[in-house]
Amino acid sequence: MNSITSIRRYTFDTILISLCLAAASGAYAQVGSINSAIIIPRVFNDVPGAIGNYVNSYPGSITLGESGMSQSTGYANRDVWRFSNNGGVSAYQFANNDYFTASMTVTLTGNDPSIDNEAGFLLSSTSVGDIQQVVNFPGAFVGQFGGISYWNSGIPYALGNTVTFGMSYFFDTVNNVNALQFSANGVFSPVFDFGAGAGIGAGSTLGGYYQIQNDPANQANAGQAVFGNIRITSVPEPAVFALLGLGVLPLLLRRRRN
Repeated sequence: MNSITSIRRYTFDTILISLCLAAASGAYAQVGSINSAIIIPRVFNDVPGAIGNYVNSYPGSITLGESGMSQSTGYANRDVWRFSNNGGVSAYQFANNDYFTASMTVTLTGNDPSIDNEAGFLLSSTSVGDIQQVVNFPGAFVGQFGGISYWNSGIPYALGNTVTFGMSYFFDTVNNVNALQFSANGVFSPVFDFGAGAGIGAGSTLGGYYQIQNDPANQANAGQAVFGNIRITSVPEPAVFALLGLGVLPLLLRRRRN
């Protein structure tokens, strides 16, 4: 009888653990389904006669480029890529509590140092608008702006340099709010908190962008951004650890003592 009881308890405990793990992981497992990227050319198309160069080799690299960026009017062209979980058919839409850590390298090149040339992460938040983490030339800016924050890493930038970017969206347990933090070449920004109950918002998308300014005086105006070593991983909610550490384990220990 004791062996039968032990088997029953073992079976029950196994089922209980499986159910709790499934419930705990359900809130953050969606980011883990990301398996591809989609390129969306010409989100800005001020110079429609320019020639686009788009190469999607996710997660190894993605190239966004433009040549012939020269006409009498118009400001800039912008090309975008987004994380996807359906083979690149459409962009992955984040939930408000879809916590993640993403990273990539960015290398920006161009042949016209007089015009604005920039590339980096683009988090299009449905709650606070575009959050951009960028390298920019000739501004020599490496940092982040938009949404809830502004951060200048202080790292100088020149065309052809490679910068490693990191972006984390997580629950700040110190202040009990959702938060973002950025990094560039190992230099970290402060933690930027959303307001109480706020976050990136359901339906937000994440990826990278390349933007190059029009130069009417230079018909050879061209440039590109190469995004490399692209990674994104899910970050568990604090409730997951609470469930596993404070819920499942004590319950099993109580059962074993009985």
